[in-house]
Amino acid sequence: MALFFKSLIVLSLFIGFSAATVRPSAVNRYSETDQTPAPPSEEKNAWGIFGRLPFKFPWFGQKPPGENDKEIDEGAEEVGFTQNLGSWRIDSENAGVSAMHIQLMPNNKAVWYDSTSNGLSDIELNPRSCKPRFGGKENDPEQDCTAHGIEYDIETAEIRTLKVDTSPWCSSGGLSRNGDLVSTGGDKDGFRAVRILKPCKNCDFQENSRALYLNRWYATQHALEDGSFIVMGGRNAYNYEIIPPDSLEFTPSLVELPLLEESSDDGGRENNLYPFVNLLPDGNLFVFANYKSIILNPYTGETVRQLPDLPGGSRNYPPSGMSALLPINLDIDENGNTREAYTLSDLQQPKRTFLPALNDCGRLNLNRENAQWEKENMPSERVMGDMLLLPTGDVLMINGAKKGTSAWDAAADPNLTPVLYSPNKEKGKRFEELKPSGIPRMYHSVSAVLPNAQILVAGSNTNAYYKLPHSGEKYTYPTELRVEKFSPPYLAPGLDKYRLEINEGRSDKGLKYGNEFTVEIEIKKDEIKKGDIKVTMYSPPFTTHGYSMNQRLLILKISNVDKGKITVVAPPSGKLAPPGYYLLFVVHHDVPSRGIWVQIQ
Repeated sequence: MALFFKSLIVLSLFIGFSAATVRPSAVNRYSETDQTPAPPSEEKNAWGIFGRLPFKFPWFGQKPPGENDKEIDEGAEEVGFTQNLGSWRIDSENAGVSAMHIQLMPNNKAVWYDSTSNGLSDIELNPRSCKPRFGGKENDPEQDCTAHGIEYDIETAEIRTLKVDTSPWCSSGGLSRNGDLVSTGGDKDGFRAVRILKPCKNCDFQENSRALYLNRWYATQHALEDGSFIVMGGRNAYNYEIIPPDSLEFTPSLVELPLLEESSDDGGRENNLYPFVNLLPDGNLFVFANYKSIILNPYTGETVRQLPDLPGGSRNYPPSGMSALLPINLDIDENGNTREAYTLSDLQQPKRTFLPALNDCGRLNLNRENAQWEKENMPSERVMGDMLLLPTGDVLMINGAKKGTSAWDAAADPNLTPVLYSPNKEKGKRFEELKPSGIPRMYHSVSAVLPNAQILVAGSNTNAYYKLPHSGEKYTYPTELRVEKFSPPYLAPGLDKYRLEINEGRSDKGLKYGNEFTVEIEIKKDEIKKGDIKVTMYSPPFTTHGYSMNQRLLILKISNVDKGKITVVAPPSGKLAPPGYYLLFVVHHDVPSRGIWVQIQ
């Protein structure tokens, strides 16, 4: 049976294949003029969340150190056709731990951690606790008393250190239906570990170092419709297992997945680590590894449908492209590098070569049995970047490099310029370059969408241990401990007149599948028109190594708007929105409100 949904995948191509690049459109949707933008309902191709379908669904469609917290860019001026390209500021000069993995929690704390197997961090663990040091510099203390995880207050930049017993290096994770961080795998003593961190004051990780069936290093974790997690792949692991969402004790079982072995390259180098996995609206999974993809029934292991190979290069770790399930048409975005790129940049090579990253963009329509890839070009090459869904339904590409791959000191030419991708625009007008940062964010960097619709940006460590500016060591790129916040164009002060404010106390925050709920807005001058707004529901992802696991954004059906009261229909089932916590936004003329946390079950 054909699958009646549409998928879009954006990838990158050999730079040598095309000398032309797509440049930003001359007209910015966020230019600060008095002209009122067209309401979302009038946009071209606003067909609903799955495109045109034969049946209906119940919803539609570098600053120097010492200048902490100062604006790097003041934003666009509200004159003529001036384009607002966003703004940057330093949020913290030193977070102590370089962010390698990140998860935004429902208590508005960002949790991030690095590894316990690569030496010392730059902050002491409090309360003090020590264990034998593994990795790092030879002249470092034999005991490691530093923290390898922190809880970062996204409002105040205050830090609380977290104790991590088993090494979470190159692990996977996600929010459970109860709002806990569930972390799986890692390396050394963390290969088979499951860790749970609750969003509560003074909580630390609870861990079981032998919970998983097999070692999971560079695996992907994704929530299923009932809230359980699938943990797929990893180094030399051509299979997956399904684990409960809130338990450290369970009986693991294994399901083989031939796709992972078939897509493995280069005698064990794989090129298919951190496979891209997305839950589809029929409960099956889209699985993409290296250049191959399938539709998978996660409960039986059956390949429901074989999809065409994606030509041009490898997209998963270590070539490390990006991937995101788009909100309206259930589209997927990616890029990467050539299949031999990691071999040529490997530390074991006598003369290392950093090949240019790819910059092609391809579409695959899953409604057609014999669909083939269609391509277009992005503004610049990007490897190891992050791809985040914004509350508006647009996509932000941020961080990464233009040459090389993931791995220690294996890339060059940092890509400092974020790119806004607008999936509903015409081909050739979908990409727009934004305000660049002054801080390289390469291997082991992360980003996260915040409730105020800013982007938290942290991490970057291309070195096998911490190399800091004050250490006196040689490095190409330092271990980055500064934290930034990026304000996308929709946060320009000149657009405040469109920004709505949700009255959290009078809005429903506990949602039931398929039921109506209300969101109340503080009325300013004019009455809100139904055609001018959309309500979006965002699942904050677990981001590491250029991939944001469990990320999804739904545009919900609005039943009624009565002055400041918006009646909305919740998603019908866990196939569309697995149970758990989401950020809910009201978007008015493409300008998002501050989001509120809701829980659906």
